[in-house]
Amino acid sequence: MSPAVARRRARCACAAILFTVCPEAAPGQTPVVSGTPAVPPRPSPGDTTLDPDSPMAPLPDLGVAWPDLAKPDSALGTLPVAQSGTGPATVTPPPIVAQPADAAASTIDAAGDHRYLVTLEGLDGVAAAGLRDRFDALSSLRQDAGKPANVAQIDRRAREDADLLRDLLRAYGYYDAEVDTRVANQTGPVVGTPRLQVTLVATPGAAYSFTSVTLPGIAATGSESAALTKAFGVRDGDPVDVDKVTAGIAALKTALGARGYAFATVADPDIEIDHTTHRAVLALKVDPGRQMRFGSFHLVGAKHVFGAAHLQLISRLHPGDRYDAALIEDLRRALIQTGLVSVAQVTPTRTSDPNVFDLDVHLEPAPPRTVSASLGYVTGPRTTAGELGYLTTATAGSLGYGSGQGVTAEVDWTHRNLFPPEGSLTLRGVLGTQEQLASAIFRRNDFRVRDQALVVQLTADHLNVPAFEAKTLDLAADIERQTNIIFQKKWIYSYGVELVVTNERDGILATGQERDATYYVGAIPLSLSYDGSDDLLNPTRGYRLAAHVSPEISFRGKPFEYVRVQLDGSAYQPVGDHVVLAGRVRLGSIEGAHSDDIAPSRRFYSGGGGSVRGFGYQDIGPRDLNNDPVGGSSLAEFGLEARIRFGNIGVVPFLDGGNLYTQSLPKFTGLRYGTGLGFRYYTSFGPVRVDIGTPINRQPGDSRVAVYVSLGQAF
Repeated sequence: MSPAVARRRARCACAAILFTVCPEAAPGQTPVVSGTPAVPPRPSPGDTTLDPDSPMAPLPDLGVAWPDLAKPDSALGTLPVAQSGTGPATVTPPPIVAQPADAAASTIDAAGDHRYLVTLEGLDGVAAAGLRDRFDALSSLRQDAGKPANVAQIDRRAREDADLLRDLLRAYGYYDAEVDTRVANQTGPVVGTPRLQVTLVATPGAAYSFTSVTLPGIAATGSESAALTKAFGVRDGDPVDVDKVTAGIAALKTALGARGYAFATVADPDIEIDHTTHRAVLALKVDPGRQMRFGSFHLVGAKHVFGAAHLQLISRLHPGDRYDAALIEDLRRALIQTGLVSVAQVTPTRTSDPNVFDLDVHLEPAPPRTVSASLGYVTGPRTTAGELGYLTTATAGSLGYGSGQGVTAEVDWTHRNLFPPEGSLTLRGVLGTQEQLASAIFRRNDFRVRDQALVVQLTADHLNVPAFEAKTLDLAADIERQTNIIFQKKWIYSYGVELVVTNERDGILATGQERDATYYVGAIPLSLSYDGSDDLLNPTRGYRLAAHVSPEISFRGKPFEYVRVQLDGSAYQPVGDHVVLAGRVRLGSIEGAHSDDIAPSRRFYSGGGGSVRGFGYQDIGPRDLNNDPVGGSSLAEFGLEARIRFGNIGVVPFLDGGNLYTQSLPKFTGLRYGTGLGFRYYTSFGPVRVDIGTPINRQPGDSRVAVYVSLGQAF
């Protein structure tokens, strides 16, 4: 290392304060401080009194940032030393001399503010993925690059970044690395504030590698030692890389926890470096302890949200099972997911049996009650007795808009643990221009087995939509396995029974004459779905499949039976980093009865934000002589869209199509098409969706523009 480089690393120690600059001394010289001390003026000879109210003399302009006394700045470049004389020296630091590419002298004003650019040199041959990104994230120069700074501030940042880059290189095995800094005026004309080019020049040296990697103590695991050593992942001959060592230690701890070693300890790595041979030796001491097996739960704390029996039902870890850290974390997350717990701590503890551990569970309850209200437009009527699809429980505060639909106000009251354990009661009311509803919903989560729920719902509903008006009393009970954001399930199902009494008024297809009839319906709805997508609310890859079957018997004068079937499929394919192509298909069929005989609320309908966009709700399909929709016995729909995302904002061009048919099987003819553009705002809980569509093959009575607002993607 040259004497000049060594001198640049030396820190300048200034004994006095309030001086302009602390220059570096030349070899063999004592540092000389230039500047003028801040001293108040002396009184004149005839003035024998001092005025305590007289102002102090102004401090001279330092021209640099206030010094960090714990880490004093040294100057960047070469500044002159004050000339000897009879009085105090008043010296303005002249500009730094820099050599641009053409070797013509240019100057840097040491007292003025500058903007600057930062470049790194000498890293082309460095095999360290992520080094530049990590430097950019930690660099003082990078973080303040847009702010003007004087020479001393730039100098301090450059020295800090030189130390940072040197440490990063050593972390990647370049233990002989040296980093130098240089500064020059930017080549070429500069408009406005002068701009500097700050360059960090790295000399990485040789890359070190491990000649020996050992895990002392791992042999105590017996036959597990080979798998644990493989999990560590660092082997003889690997380059020295602190990231890989750190990741290996984390992987080793995970592997120990997965194999029953509840109280295993892994020491800090011991690395010995040989600068002569450019080699390193790594030793990582491991104390695995015993393989442990689970005993029982112990509730700790003053308040117990659940009993030990319910904890055992939720847990995937049973007495006698080998310790598994992943299953303990799974239990903690499952407790939080119930919504009844605000804090969940699950801690393994030793017992009198050296081979058995217990779990201490400390839970703090969350507020059990929720009251919420919303006011706005809705995307369609709430789930009715005849609605098929992904059935979800009512969520408080739902808000949206759909063309052709009215204003609604909704109030929900929920007690999440009124019938412990996990037995909730929700009272819900809806008051709107098209729907008035009151319902009571009992739900017991983790019913008999984990992730299974028992749901009983009683609903009184008055619904007035373009196709029909219905006054319905609905009692339904089902057992279901649902997905959620914390635990997105691959397979979900539901099965149950439903009893419906509904008085409905609609128009006869052939004549348009108004009909008023009362229907008594019994149904056994079944559903099975597979979710192979990567995200519940915003999927970007994978696919989903769902089948819904509902055998039903209806009484209107005389009984008759039919079966409603609906199949749904969707797929998602990323194209590059910012575009996802998405498509969906829906097919529906009612076998065993003509649609005109079936209660209007239990027929198929098409059109709207969750169906064919560009059309109003229920606007597609057969119509009576009054131009009112009458529903159908079969259904065919598709949708295609490109989800283009720019940060938290996205645009979605889409094309939808579909039609209804009076026959029991869809004919795939006369499809109605809608197209448009959607806008997305991506939040932490899912995208907010605004779709604006228009029908391509518009018919009399169809609106030219339809608007839909909701939470989550269209499919």
